[in-house]
Amino acid sequence: MTTDRHARTHETVITWQAPPVRFGLGATEEIGHELTRLGARSTLIVTDPHLAALGLPQRVKDLIEREGVEVTVFDAAEIEPTDLGCEAAAASLGDHVFDSYVGVGGGSSMDTAKMINLLRSHPKHGVRSYLNRPIGAGMAIPGPLKPLVTVPTTAGSGSECTAMVALGVVGEHVKTGISDLWLRPSAAVVDPWNTVTMPPGVTASSGYDVLTHACESYTARPYDRRPPYASPEERPIYIGSNPISDVWSEQALVLLGRYFRRAVLNPYDIDAREGMSRAALFAGMGFGNAGTHIPHACGYPIAGLVADYRPRDYPVDHALVPHGESVVVTAPAAFAFTYPTSPERHLRAAELLGANLAGSTVRNGADLLPQTLLDIVADTGGPRGLADFGYTTRDIPALTDGAVRQERLLACCPRNVERTHLSRILALSLDHGPTSGTAAGVRPDAP
Repeated sequence: MTTDRHARTHETVITWQAPPVRFGLGATEEIGHELTRLGARSTLIVTDPHLAALGLPQRVKDLIEREGVEVTVFDAAEIEPTDLGCEAAAASLGDHVFDSYVGVGGGSSMDTAKMINLLRSHPKHGVRSYLNRPIGAGMAIPGPLKPLVTVPTTAGSGSECTAMVALGVVGEHVKTGISDLWLRPSAAVVDPWNTVTMPPGVTASSGYDVLTHACESYTARPYDRRPPYASPEERPIYIGSNPISDVWSEQALVLLGRYFRRAVLNPYDIDAREGMSRAALFAGMGFGNAGTHIPHACGYPIAGLVADYRPRDYPVDHALVPHGESVVVTAPAAFAFTYPTSPERHLRAAELLGANLAGSTVRNGADLLPQTLLDIVADTGGPRGLADFGYTTRDIPALTDGAVRQERLLACCPRNVERTHLSRILALSLDHGPTSGTAAGVRPDAP
């Protein structure tokens, strides 16, 4: 078999990466050791006001200072960060010099830490330069960033181990991302104790993000069903489903089926908290290399265009659709649409989540994964459809416009997806999600 890149008809190389991880109850105690191992002498902790009030960032600060590292705390990270918010955060730090960063919180705080690190390490360019095309310029990060250690307090985003961020784009009413290997944290410290203070609504929304990460990466267009890349530099981080990412995605699905409901219904079930922390980490290792597709592409405009919705248990005074809710609401219709590309994977995902496959065949199984997702969302008090956020049929064109712009994500869809398909998926997701026959409703010739 030839190894000449230019003679290949399809991609043959898998790339996979993740940071070193310290995982377990009490792992936070080792944060100072991790920073000194990285050579840190001064660090900035990035967190949000709500978490700062609960005291964990101060505890992390104390643990780091015991190792002789100077610590400053920035406690104004936005819930669901924006491009302008991150630029303002970086500018607010003035001439202070830090040789490392620590992100303490959910995906919002960890992504803000990544962005402050980026903007202060390479101050010549603003956020828009790096945002994915066509919303931004899609410029590659020009070089290394300072060491970053992530300490997640939610079981959701997987940002503790991924090389990307998700940001709202002010003025565009949409979210998008930046994907670059230089954004990958230097190390992750994952301590399930830090998730116990999450209230049920936050636990549920964070878990929906894990759920869609695992399902989307597991069903993404396979890496070897893509044309070969002209050079290694042109290969994206999201390479598609592959045998390495599959291992992590499958394990995340098993953990979700076993622990997600328990974690929402009993916040002090530490076994469930530990299981969900593992699920979030494993799903991050899966999707952080394989990629996500339709639910995340639709989730960005769903979050960006909301006018009035106030989520359960979130300390905000403005309209907000939490990221997990925004992506899970279209997942049932999305997976009904992608089912024909790999029925066995969709059925396997449902089984790993706990569904009974008795009587299910490739011919009649298209609704099994969608219904499994709907059952999980119902059991955890999640959104019944886009209508819960205040959307109506009149909003479908604008939501579709936002989804179409997520080219990096849609490239991961295992089935070629056009505007009409996205519009149909969004319409089917308006109220109570899809029902029996959804697969036929989003067939390629659907209006």
